[in-house]
Amino acid sequence: MNCTAKILLALVQEAMGWSNEHNWSEETLVWGDIFRLAQRQGVLAIVWSAIGKLANEGKLTPEQMPDKALKLQWALSAEKIASRYRRQKLLIEKLAKFYGVHGIKMMLLKGYSLSIYYPTPEYRECGDIDIWLYGEQQKADKLLNELKGVEIDEDKHHHTTFVIDGIMVENHYDFLNVHAHPSNKDIEQELQRLSKENAGIEHHIGDSVVMLPPANLNALFLLRHAAAHFAAVEIGLRHIIDWALFVKNNYADIDWSWLYGVAKRHNMEKFLNCLNAISIEYFGLDSKMLPEFERNAELEQRVFNDIISPEFSEKMPSKGILRRLIFRYRRWWANRWKHRIVYREGLLRTFIVQIYSHLLKPKSLK
Repeated sequence: MNCTAKILLALVQEAMGWSNEHNWSEETLVWGDIFRLAQRQGVLAIVWSAIGKLANEGKLTPEQMPDKALKLQWALSAEKIASRYRRQKLLIEKLAKFYGVHGIKMMLLKGYSLSIYYPTPEYRECGDIDIWLYGEQQKADKLLNELKGVEIDEDKHHHTTFVIDGIMVENHYDFLNVHAHPSNKDIEQELQRLSKENAGIEHHIGDSVVMLPPANLNALFLLRHAAAHFAAVEIGLRHIIDWALFVKNNYADIDWSWLYGVAKRHNMEKFLNCLNAISIEYFGLDSKMLPEFERNAELEQRVFNDIISPEFSEKMPSKGILRRLIFRYRRWWANRWKHRIVYREGLLRTFIVQIYSHLLKPKSLK
């Protein structure tokens, strides 16, 4: 971990209120590098709040602060993130109200459902809004199209998408892409069972009620989601913070014996161990909130280093289907070590299944 990463980590810890003994008075801060790394890791607004906190407490001198141009850029970027969050929150309220009129419950996945655990929820960067409608996805899409004129895109695996007020919504008809990996089908069955057994936790947004995932469903879903992104491309510090905060707020309601059993059956146990270990070492999670688990310092460090600075860091070509296919193959091969701590399937079988998956939905290559 280089100097920039260490400083970024200390700033995140400061913003989140986790124990931090960093001596800022003797620190040389290359703010441009810190800004770019924070942006890549999905923690730009969180780090901006830490800078303000340290300045107000006199821990950063005026000479140590970012220059005027970068301060302005950072402040505007943080406000853009917060503004998008507020717009998403309004849309969630509007959608929940619309669906509720037609007797459809709406569960929020990822994004907003995790932001509630953050000290400043609007500083948790959110991409799309992910929703689960308890099996009534088709009915809901039809209602939106017929009554509101919303265009529905059906060119994605495992969810449809639509845009309202400039915000993308992913309407899941299953939790996982069952076409990407055979083992996803088994985990999907587990998630579907959990959603039927427990509808979730009621959460009020304005005049609307949404559902948040029950603890066991969310634990398995977040684990598989992070694992899949890690193996396929990369994850950022935001994913680890999400996990640490989720566990901190729900550890007593998670059936750890069951979760580790599922993880072990699907070869995710080592990745789960790394998530928990990194959350303890860097993100304020108390080890007493977790069951005993096997530690592997070398693997934990490799996983954490890859999060900070991915071993395969090339960017997808902007044009050319063939070039994109070659790039995907090279990235897949470079990340095969990740595959071995995430999936139970062999590499060859995975490669064949994913090629077939892309052939089913050619636009997914984009």
